[in-house]
Amino acid sequence: MAFVTASDIRTENLIAQRVVAFFNDARTAFNKRRMYNRTVSELNALSSNELNDLGLSRAGIRAAAYEAVYG
Repeated sequence: MAFVTASDIRTENLIAQRVVAFFNDARTAFNKRRMYNRTVSELNALSSNELNDLGLSRAGIRAAAYEAVYG
């Protein structure tokens, strides 16, 4: 007995596109988070005087880094 499997190529492409889009979104989110952490680290390394020159305080470092990375 033989079985025939019919599959719609459009459906298979859609699934592949969704999988690729998922991994692209995950990679983008990972890279943004890494950039945010690096920005926070670099701002924390500055002295208080240097932060004042930039118009920042220690309390505002995370907010400034978030705005810089995520908009």
